[in-house]
Amino acid sequence: MKEYRLYLNGEWLETEGHFEVENPAKEEVIARCAVAQEDEVRQAVEAAREAFPSWSGKSAEERGELLTAVADQLIEEMDELAGLEAQETGRSIKEILAHDLPATADLFQYFAGIAPAVFGETIPVPGEYLNYTRREPLGVVAGITPWNFPLWLGALKIAPALAAGNTMVVKPASLTPLTMLELARIMEEVGAPPGVFNVVTGPGAQTGQLLVAHPGVDKVSFTGETRTGTQVMTEAAKHIARVSLELGGKSPNIVFADCDFDKAVSFALLAIFFAQGQMCTAGSRLLVEKSIHERFVAALVERAVKLVIGDPLEMETEFGPLASKAQLEKVEHYVTRAVAEGAQLVLGGQRPKGAQFERGYYFEPTIFDNVRNDQTIACDEVFGPVLSVIPFEGEEEAVRLANDTEYGLAAGIWTRDLGRAHRVAHSVKAGKIWINCYNLFPPAAPFGGFKKSGFGRELGLHSLLDLYTEVKDIQIDLSRDYFDWFI
Repeated sequence: MKEYRLYLNGEWLETEGHFEVENPAKEEVIARCAVAQEDEVRQAVEAAREAFPSWSGKSAEERGELLTAVADQLIEEMDELAGLEAQETGRSIKEILAHDLPATADLFQYFAGIAPAVFGETIPVPGEYLNYTRREPLGVVAGITPWNFPLWLGALKIAPALAAGNTMVVKPASLTPLTMLELARIMEEVGAPPGVFNVVTGPGAQTGQLLVAHPGVDKVSFTGETRTGTQVMTEAAKHIARVSLELGGKSPNIVFADCDFDKAVSFALLAIFFAQGQMCTAGSRLLVEKSIHERFVAALVERAVKLVIGDPLEMETEFGPLASKAQLEKVEHYVTRAVAEGAQLVLGGQRPKGAQFERGYYFEPTIFDNVRNDQTIACDEVFGPVLSVIPFEGEEEAVRLANDTEYGLAAGIWTRDLGRAHRVAHSVKAGKIWINCYNLFPPAAPFGGFKKSGFGRELGLHSLLDLYTEVKDIQIDLSRDYFDWFI
């Protein structure tokens, strides 16, 4: 069992308190991590504050060189890091190698490349003046990252924040902190100056709260559930720290009768069963036009029943366990409630049978049909492999059902009608719309939510400029004369 310490100011620091990290496929402890107390959180923020002038004073190209070195090292250690993340999350190593690690390296490479693109503007103003703006880094950024994609979703914050010239203190989720701590090691090995990147671990209610509340934090970037995001925003407001929130979702995946049927079925499975459905963009509400509804559900069931459930470290595994016992119990609760409310269970709904599943937090891919949009299973974010199929009739009803939710993170649209695709995309209240595809996150394209799914746009130049810099306006008098106001 490996022991992990805090990474503060370029050094690894031991503490008195510890917590254990479990492999959800085996129900076995695989690591012990330090719990950052108030003093360690204070040290981390102070280290980041002290490192900020030097780091922000470097050229964008110099900062980009460090990010490129991080990307190269991630690629070099891809197999080892993927294995570690599979053990701490329960997600398939095949999935992590295909997406998470390459996508994380891509993020560091992308933001290394666009770091010099931070720009100001020259603004015409009345009179003989030169007025221009410049964008400057905010200062110390606190990154609070989730447990489902620990390295990739962490990089969504780390890469642009560092590229813009900020320093960071990251608090990873206690369920899955290990690859973030390995990233700290990589930062150290490639020469990140002390204090530029710091990692504090511990419970969110303790370590996370201390970090968000620290008056030395200039910006909090949070990804997680909506209820916690509300608490983060409230705490950060006490010292007027800027906040961006990427929160929950209940995303509609809308399938019209004129879709590419086989492709739509394939992506509907990806939308809900990738990462065992433990993702904020999960297409958990599948809206299917009535004329193809029965055929579409039958095709879904036929494909889903063939998914290979098993040990995340086996390359043939497509579907691993849920991340924790608490998450398993939450999913079971929602399934029981859905049945009680009259939803039609057509697949799954239970733990898989067999000796290989006697240990581990496994739950079968689950599909409910003929779900009403007002039922609990269609309203609440289950964050698990549970799909609600909702029939609809026509474009108007599809849009109404899609928007009938407190969330607004993502949506999918499947149709060959180009006009309909654009009309529906413009009408659905969500920050990310996929047409004839799903769950694609190119580094250059902004991502974020409407309504209770949060605010702020990660990825792309939007992230670099809007989330991690602030605008300073400068006005210069070019005239030879001046006006004495008091004469």
